[in-house]
Amino acid sequence: MPVRILIADDDSSIRGLLRRLVEQHPDWNICGEAENGKDAIQRTKQLVPDVVVIDLAMPQMNGLQAGREIFKSSQVPMLLLTVQDVSPELAKEARKAGFQGVLSKSRGAEVISGIETLLRHQSFFPVSQ
Repeated sequence: MPVRILIADDDSSIRGLLRRLVEQHPDWNICGEAENGKDAIQRTKQLVPDVVVIDLAMPQMNGLQAGREIFKSSQVPMLLLTVQDVSPELAKEARKAGFQGVLSKSRGAEVISGIETLLRHQSFFPVSQ
């Protein structure tokens, strides 16, 4: 059974890039996309993905806020993406919000490694804590 992944990013070109990256993996597919944090929460409840990839900076509700809400209702593994470098402070905030990993978009090719790590029930925080 394929792994179902939800992508949440307000930039449609980033969602498209993530879709292409993810769908190169033979056993994965994108079950849905969200444009903002509130949409990500709603789609997670509707679609019950295996992994959620969420952008930090989104309208209506940012990735950390959406992640907190998703984590309350579902223990789905979540990977936070950000345009900034991942600081120890951001990694700590992401962990507190229920994320199992965080990754800078500048290291976008590592999204696959991040998702694989989460699917093994391990954390993906590439900065030292």
